[in-house]
Amino acid sequence: MPSMSLGAAKRSVGLGLAVALTASLFAGTAMAQDEQVTILSTQFEPVEEREDMNNIILADVPVPTEYLTVPSTGVFFDQIETAPAGDIDALGALHGEFATLANQGRLMDLSDLAEELSDVVSPALMEVGKLGTDQQLYIPWMQATYIMAANVDALQYLPEGADINALTWDQWRDWGKNIFEATGERRLGLPLLGGPGNGLLHRLLQGYLYPSFTGAVNNEFATEKGLAMWEWIKDAFQYVNPASSTYAFMQVPLQNREVDVAWDHTARLIDALNAEPDQFVAFPAPAGPDGRGFMPVIVGLGILDTASDPEGAKELIRHYLKPETQGLVLETRGFFPVSAGEVPANVSEGLQLEMAAVAAQAASDDALPSLLPVGLGEQGSNYNFAFQDLLVWIAVLDGDPESLLLQQFGPSIQGYLTAAGAECWPPDEVVAGEVCQLGGLAEAE
Repeated sequence: MPSMSLGAAKRSVGLGLAVALTASLFAGTAMAQDEQVTILSTQFEPVEEREDMNNIILADVPVPTEYLTVPSTGVFFDQIETAPAGDIDALGALHGEFATLANQGRLMDLSDLAEELSDVVSPALMEVGKLGTDQQLYIPWMQATYIMAANVDALQYLPEGADINALTWDQWRDWGKNIFEATGERRLGLPLLGGPGNGLLHRLLQGYLYPSFTGAVNNEFATEKGLAMWEWIKDAFQYVNPASSTYAFMQVPLQNREVDVAWDHTARLIDALNAEPDQFVAFPAPAGPDGRGFMPVIVGLGILDTASDPEGAKELIRHYLKPETQGLVLETRGFFPVSAGEVPANVSEGLQLEMAAVAAQAASDDALPSLLPVGLGEQGSNYNFAFQDLLVWIAVLDGDPESLLLQQFGPSIQGYLTAAGAECWPPDEVVAGEVCQLGGLAEAE
């Protein structure tokens, strides 16, 4: 049994470097605080994404802006906690990260800005930004999800009778099996790691496989359903390209023909779909016995309670919510608008493929949405890395699911939930005031 999580040492070094680097950036920010708005974001951290943000999306921003990013949720909260008052104005983060800050009382009420933008942002999404309160604690910024993409040459190997827009996970596995038997190559692709924190495989488990096979995530972690899912994963992984352990963005191996069928974030598939829209298809994630699990991702903009320039931060938020800016985010990064109306953008063929797949996924009769983890705070990175490592130990290193879930990873993940005091989140049963419990652990004691 492993004594520590995979990549823990690398992640420890990476975290220290990230904190030091971000601290040095804040040192420069403090010197020019009166001259610019500083936004700290968990989004667009990879170099090419950050360059698009600074050079394209913020090219004509009306207020001088410094866009700083962090590589993980843990570093995000650490910087907010340790940065001098006034060094951070605006925040760009996920719904769950804002939920933690709201519980800490670190967010300004943006109800006035929300009223001003009521004709711009979808009312349903604006309501989500209240986080169950009567205040607007963040303004929705953009939204995304995770879908499937495949090379059209692989369609000939689809299992008989399979509908690509209503695929099951068993059919996905059999598709990979058919490709392997015909070509001798393992052409299913998943973004396993690609370096600590870069691959998004934990979202595959949290939002897709666990809900699809068990109807929950935490509550069915090590139950009979949960263990059966892991046995299915071990079976399916014999058709996953072994190079997946190096993948972070699936668009590259798709274009290189290293894989023919891939799952990933819409922003990490878009380059392949845009480059060769006639060579690829995009379609909803498969379904399991408990539904078609999928994870809608809502990203928001907020203002820290210690911001030195809240009015400048509001001006930055107005810029991000302009239809033309929303269109730029859609075109360059594959994140979808939160606008209530049409976004005037020249939508590429690749984005048309993605939008059709996103719409079909959300509208599926068996759709089972799963929220991003909520309320984990600084424990969020530990929680996510545990899911990544668990999959590597079981699917790649052929570990025993029952012992790994019950004896090591289960107790560790329960510890993260307990340390954060986190309640469950959908599709798990939410019990107000009670820490989320992993199913199957108590029965094994």
